[in-house]
Amino acid sequence: MSEPSTPTSPWPGRTRLAGRWAARLALALGGALVAVLLLARVSAPIGPFDATLAFRPAAGGAEVAVPPLGSLAVDVYDGPLRLDISLERVDRERVELLATDPVRLAGVVDQVTEDLRSAVVRLVWVTVLVALGGAALTSWAVLRRRREPLIAAGLTTVLLATTGALGAATWRPEALSQPTYTGLLVNANSLIGSAEDIIARFDAYRASLEDLVANVGTLYSTLAALPAPTGGIDSVALLHVSDIHLNPSGFDLVRQVVEKFDVDGVLDTGDLTDWGSEPENRLITAVGDIDVPYVYIRGNHDSAVTAAILAAQPNVTVLDDSAVTVAGIRVVGTPDPRFTPDKSTGDDDASPDLLEASGEELADFVRTLPEPPAVALVHDPKQAAPLDGLAPLVLAGHTHERKIERLSDDTLLMVQGSTGGAGLRALEGEYPEPLTCTVLYFDPSTGALQAYDEITLGGLGSTEVTVQRVLVSADAGGSEAAVAPAEGGAATPGTPGPGTVDGAVDPASPPG
Repeated sequence: MSEPSTPTSPWPGRTRLAGRWAARLALALGGALVAVLLLARVSAPIGPFDATLAFRPAAGGAEVAVPPLGSLAVDVYDGPLRLDISLERVDRERVELLATDPVRLAGVVDQVTEDLRSAVVRLVWVTVLVALGGAALTSWAVLRRRREPLIAAGLTTVLLATTGALGAATWRPEALSQPTYTGLLVNANSLIGSAEDIIARFDAYRASLEDLVANVGTLYSTLAALPAPTGGIDSVALLHVSDIHLNPSGFDLVRQVVEKFDVDGVLDTGDLTDWGSEPENRLITAVGDIDVPYVYIRGNHDSAVTAAILAAQPNVTVLDDSAVTVAGIRVVGTPDPRFTPDKSTGDDDASPDLLEASGEELADFVRTLPEPPAVALVHDPKQAAPLDGLAPLVLAGHTHERKIERLSDDTLLMVQGSTGGAGLRALEGEYPEPLTCTVLYFDPSTGALQAYDEITLGGLGSTEVTVQRVLVSADAGGSEAAVAPAEGGAATPGTPGPGTVDGAVDPASPPG
């Protein structure tokens, strides 16, 4: 009589089956992730930027990198993949088209939205194809069975569909208004105000660009009414600009004044940029297109890289306790000793000793020259005091407020406003910053300042253009200079010719 047989347990077989499928899943997932990390990225234009987009393993959301300024992250959806957008390059031509074409500017938000949507759709398809290919190839390479690539592709399809469904179910568009900043971008709000304020004023800024272009043309119509700056005597004309802060309209103003006022050179007292960053530095090469010598000192918002890029331009001289001669006029200059684009070191509250020491270094250099210079360039007016008596004219910027004062009978300090209307700061304040620059007229034989034209373009939403000529006269000893407004002009678009003037001096009396 035979003994009854013992039933066989199904668990070992099930365990082996589960292990086999777990191995398949791990291979598919690993192959897909490696392929996505290596190959799943697209390059696309997004507005004025050239960007790279990719998905990376993370807890969902999106991150926009703006090297080297930092990044901003938005917790806009959940899932195992994060959308990474890196703004690699600013296209100069596209930026200039936006700044000069109100129609393009009006549609920039729609254009950026469409560019981003198109790029993300392309990225999704590329990621799906790359993930499927990576999973199938890895599975075949390891398991060496014909059906394994198909199984891996099927598993990956399920994983991708689940990821997409999770992202769609947790989509939070309201999170777009609450980004998290890292790097220098942490200070973006303190520099340009809140996003809500900028959006509220953007339409007004956009409309004002068209008026600004018209104002530049109107400005030139005042020239015929101005008295000769030097009573008929030949002079050297140098244009003083400062604090452009990357405003394309500021660059345009500089180019056009150089041309229309027959300027012999440009003197820039710094802050061409806001951050001194690589994306900004790719735009400042526009200075190289100006057809006259361009003399520059670094401001506290300009990096050493900014200065190096400018020095590489054929028409630019970067002064760093050094000198240059422009059309016979000797110019010396020193940079701002600070680099504080993020305001973290107390930009305007920096130790006066630091700034004065910088001025002292330039003064020591001036004392080594065989003859005193006609002009000294500093960025912050606090650097000017040590130059008293060593140069008859010191030019500065930084404060965004035009101001003229005497350090002594021997030295005049002229502080420029912002030639760029303070850049994006124009969108922050209640009262917009005007765009200002000054044409200086020098005696070619002595280097003495004879006259200057103060040019002012109304800022955000304003249509006023003002040109005022000031004649500078000196007594026989040359120890005292008097200034008075000459017939200048004020005009707005639609006004034929210059307007009324506050006061006048006899233009027949040659200055100096």
